[in-house]
Amino acid sequence: MTVGPDTKYFLSCYLSPPDGLSVIAPRHDQNIALWRTSGARVDLVRVWELERVSGQKHHYWPIFTVGRYNRVLAELLAAEGLSPEDVSACWGTPGLPRHAEIRMPAGSEDFPVHSLAHLYSGLLLDSEIFRSQTIVGMAVDGRPDFGLDQEGKKYWYAGCVSRKGSVSFSPVESPAPIYDAATARFGSEPGTLMALASACPTEIDFDTEAAVRDLELFGGQRVPLVDTLVFLDEVIRSARSQLPSRELDGRFTEREHLQSAVMKVVQTACEIVMVRNMDRLLDSGAVDPSEAYLSLSGGFALNCPTNSFLLRRYGFRGLLIPPCANDSGQALGLGLLALHGTGHLPDGEFRLATPYRGALPTDVDAALRQFDEFVVDVQPFTEARFVEDICRGPLVWADGAAEIGPRALGARSILADPRTLSSKDRLNEWKNRQWWRPVAPIVLEEHTGEWFDEPGPSPYMLQTAFVREDKRPLVPAILHLDDSARHQTLAQETNPLLHRAIEAFRQETGIPMLCNTSLNEKGEPIVDTAAQALSFAVRKNVAVAYIAGRRVLLRSDDQGQGPAAAGRHPRRQDLFAGQEPERDEIWDSWVGAGYGTAAMVLMARSPELRDQELATPEVVNQLAEVASSRDESGTLTLAAEKHARMFGPTAVFDPDSQEGATF
Repeated sequence: MTVGPDTKYFLSCYLSPPDGLSVIAPRHDQNIALWRTSGARVDLVRVWELERVSGQKHHYWPIFTVGRYNRVLAELLAAEGLSPEDVSACWGTPGLPRHAEIRMPAGSEDFPVHSLAHLYSGLLLDSEIFRSQTIVGMAVDGRPDFGLDQEGKKYWYAGCVSRKGSVSFSPVESPAPIYDAATARFGSEPGTLMALASACPTEIDFDTEAAVRDLELFGGQRVPLVDTLVFLDEVIRSARSQLPSRELDGRFTEREHLQSAVMKVVQTACEIVMVRNMDRLLDSGAVDPSEAYLSLSGGFALNCPTNSFLLRRYGFRGLLIPPCANDSGQALGLGLLALHGTGHLPDGEFRLATPYRGALPTDVDAALRQFDEFVVDVQPFTEARFVEDICRGPLVWADGAAEIGPRALGARSILADPRTLSSKDRLNEWKNRQWWRPVAPIVLEEHTGEWFDEPGPSPYMLQTAFVREDKRPLVPAILHLDDSARHQTLAQETNPLLHRAIEAFRQETGIPMLCNTSLNEKGEPIVDTAAQALSFAVRKNVAVAYIAGRRVLLRSDDQGQGPAAAGRHPRRQDLFAGQEPERDEIWDSWVGAGYGTAAMVLMARSPELRDQELATPEVVNQLAEVASSRDESGTLTLAAEKHARMFGPTAVFDPDSQEGATF
């Protein structure tokens, strides 16, 4: 990639800061974005989600030194024909080479950079809409990381009303800590709990409105998780007292019935909180929602039922949510926030027109050679053969640049025929998921209105829509319990080859959609490379894989016997492993300075305590002791123990670990 005289490259990095801060300001779902500016044009060139590079789900393992960072970055940039010397500035991670401060928007002083980055990842998805329209925005996630803040902030979650690029900020409440409380109590990730709520019919009587009336979730000095744990425990007690008298579906376990009933209340509580936010923002800005766009970001923006609920209730003209709404989109948001501060935006031209900004499968030929013993035949893609294959059974599809964010959007997917429930069963079996887990459809955009009650676009699988009553018997594999589906709409210009494939299926069957789920096994990030895709196909005895426009027919006998099928395909763990000496040296420097583990945790969420001139180790240790004794939920103690496991001298790099997973 040539660097012209009018072209500049920038990086925005959501990484744990190297050296001393690496154990004080840890980050999960770490990611890096590469930007290119040329004149008035701004392009997002690539996003690297480190979990897909390392294979560690929710990648939380720090890069402890600048030297290791340079090694990682040089390898990533080389695939783009660039080197670290071609980068003009790097935003978002203190201590990295060419680090530049981000100029914050006027009026945003009460909010952490983390929340503002989320907010701008939605506001600036389309610079023309930002400049010319009214947008009501909310950044709603679990908590800030405070990696870029020098002091604690009055509020944790930023909301706004933006009129033609003039932004007025307001604090909002985040429902995400309610989900975090459920995750803490049930030991399951939010996505699993959300799916169970809609998969099992069990429910209880509970006055949710009254229970959340006095629940304040602005963050700041009052940690939301403390109050939400109290609320959740009340719901759990109520569910346990009511369920013994209910007639329950025998297909679900007692634990699943309990969780499903509780999560229905949780979902209602979240919607109540979001309505409070929305009413305050609309009133403060005298906004007519029918003339405005809704922008949502942060981990809670992955909650499809709430997104659709808000659109239906208020009638916004459109929805602005990035495909990487959670912390996997922090590099996107930090970059947009920084480009806004430098003046490149909003006057420049930027639009995230496609989610396909991840890695390209550059290893196709090498992967075919590596798996030669399992490959029967390789032919170019044809519509007719694709239809034959998909009607015969689910298949692997890996084509073009990977999608960014946590959801497969037709670049690294497993596709299946939606006309039979056996498709859902097979997909859940391959992914080692519960039998009740729903499967999402990917539907041709031009046919959406014929099949769903909402004809508008849903390009990133971030909304739910009800399947039309007369169509439901035709696509049982994609239906939730309430006859809705978490659908993705596909435009021809966005993914031409996949659009051709689904259109061929439609012409043959009359069904303009396919089942679509992410190409990965349980506990594993979505695959990036052709070799990883073929490894999955071989291990799961998948008959056909479509890789970069080629149909790969695989041997269907004696699967899993050869060394290539012995386990998951290795990823680039070497880029992150082997840092124990550097980690231990950094850890020992903090301990040697007099800080205890609880004090380090307190500094992680109180950045002003990192200044030893203002707060000595003795003072911070005393504050940590007081905070721990006052925290009846044990939140700080649990965080301290987790911190020690993740970063202490006994910690080891484990690519299959689930530590650090948050909403």
